Amino acid sequence: MKILVCISKTPDTTAKIAFTDNNTKFADAGVQFIINPNDEWYALVRALELKEAGLASTVSLVTVGLADADPIIRKAFAIGGDDAIRVNSDNHDSFFIASQIAAVAKDGGYDIVLTGKETIDYNGSSIGGMVAELMGSPYISLATKLDVTGAIATTVREIEGGEETNEVALPVVISCQKGMAEQRIPNMKGIMGARTKPLVPKEPVAVDSLTSIVSFDLPPAKAGVKLVSAEHPEELVRLLHEEAKVF
Repeated sequence: MKILVCISKTPDTTAKIAFTDNNTKFADAGVQFIINPNDEWYALVRALELKEAGLASTVSLVTVGLADADPIIRKAFAIGGDDAIRVNSDNHDSFFIASQIAAVAKDGGYDIVLTGKETIDYNGSSIGGMVAELMGSPYISLATKLDVTGAIATTVREIEGGEETNEVALPVVISCQKGMAEQRIPNMKGIMGARTKPLVPKEPVAVDSLTSIVSFDLPPAKAGVKLVSAEHPEELVRLLHEEAKVF
């Protein structure tokens, strides 16, 4: 069984975000980039666990990005990925990205394609479903558990008031969220081995972009806090009613 894990380069959660080019792009200067945590902690680590259990032969990586994404691919190698394809494009249209991943998945004959539930920068949560449709494969979203027996994958999803267990025949596309696995820290052997693992740049297949970014806007600055003395609850009621408009 071959597993393909989709990874994405995202700003570190502590980075101060700014925009450039008329507020249509992230300003990269001074920003530390990381593997999207949902891809790394859940999708990649669970794929590695399946390989370690003897259920998968290879764990491959795919990302859509330019050469500046190579360091985060090497980080994924250090954690345990075997090889990677980087589709050489800076396009951020979800359909374009999904089309590139689907093309790689079909060409490679992968049995399971894993994604994180969403990226922490765009929060689109749309790639997995699009990839599945373009591959003609079933899709299970927001899985918290994944096991494989033969050609059948069993997943668990959280639903309102409980859990839902699904069985699906391979090949399948699955998006992963918290509960699927636990974060791993690369060890020295993995870090050294990451330098020589194959990372293949590939030109994108011809696909039209369906969306474009018009602009980004930062949220409005938070207003200052007003402190109300415990001896004057009527003032709190007045502020809630007249300023906060909560009732």
